[in-house]
Amino acid sequence: MKRTSDGLLFAVDLLGTFVFAVEGALIAVAGNLDFLGVLVLSFVTASGGGIIRDLLIGAVPPTSIRDRRYALAAFAGAVLVIFLYQFVRQVPTSLIIGLDAAGLGLFAVAGTAKALDYEIDPFIAVLLGTITGVGGGTVRDILLARIPAVLQVDVYAVAALAGAAVMVLGIKAGMPRSTMMVSGGIVCFLLRIVSVWQHWNLPKVLVSQVS
Repeated sequence: MKRTSDGLLFAVDLLGTFVFAVEGALIAVAGNLDFLGVLVLSFVTASGGGIIRDLLIGAVPPTSIRDRRYALAAFAGAVLVIFLYQFVRQVPTSLIIGLDAAGLGLFAVAGTAKALDYEIDPFIAVLLGTITGVGGGTVRDILLARIPAVLQVDVYAVAALAGAAVMVLGIKAGMPRSTMMVSGGIVCFLLRIVSVWQHWNLPKVLVSQVS
């Protein structure tokens, strides 16, 4: 199995780790967790999806456990929030949503790229990219004893799915990998932002009330 030394993939993965760590830490502080709780939730949010992806493709030990730079990036995001929370909490909600969308896009394309490096079928690689993007947030919500946001909030997993699919289709069409990673990330980011702006939601099952 091919293991990548792609600098772009590493940079994207590490940046996504930091962005999601900040988001996880913000949610932890808002949930009144102690310092350890903030660190744990930050790491889980930032690394959960990547760990699940690596276990599924046989990349063990998972990169975020084998390479300490991922843990350092996650804990850096947590520490930033802990010590600058009074400032960070004043950041507009729109910016937080933008950071979340950026992290989603970064992880979606990074996860897809790594799956392709391990010669996973392109269709499954798209699914693994999506899992990378939403897995950490799902585990985070489970730890907080609430329904995972990905299952009920706006267009979230679909945005990651779309970004990953654009990336794979472009690569299969002969476009440069780096170009399609950027393109897929942008598609995911824009779809997520527009869905929040326009209040797009996936259809839900209508349950009739029986008296």
